[in-house]
Amino acid sequence: MERIQITPTLALDLDELEFHFVRASGPGGQKVNKVATAAQLRFDVAHSPSLPDPLRNRLLELAGRRASAAGILILEARRFRSQERNRADALARLVRLLRLAAQPPRVRRATQPSASAKRLRLEEKHKRGEVKRLRRSRLPREESD
Repeated sequence: MERIQITPTLALDLDELEFHFVRASGPGGQKVNKVATAAQLRFDVAHSPSLPDPLRNRLLELAGRRASAAGILILEARRFRSQERNRADALARLVRLLRLAAQPPRVRRATQPSASAKRLRLEEKHKRGEVKRLRRSRLPREESD
């Protein structure tokens, strides 16, 4: 059983991945309608024993439309003209996505604006209000009968 090392503590079994080869769209010459070179990688994220729950959730979030409602991640690679290079490309993209998901999100600490920042904000508001006040007409409006 071959494994792909994602992070020092996380590895993925190649048995969990499923590859299909389909015909690629775009230019290709005479063999374009005969050879299935585009690689389609399927990975069942929802039922993977290799992934902890927080990582699984972050991966599905990052995958967006590439993940189905059932939790299956589908990556298509059709950049190259050979099956092997497209397969390697799809695998590299999966590893990149997993490494990105493996980084825990930074916790936001609530902070308060400094006293000088508050003072500057209020001064700017006062200046803006002054500009608007000076734009007003000083003559009383005449009422039309």
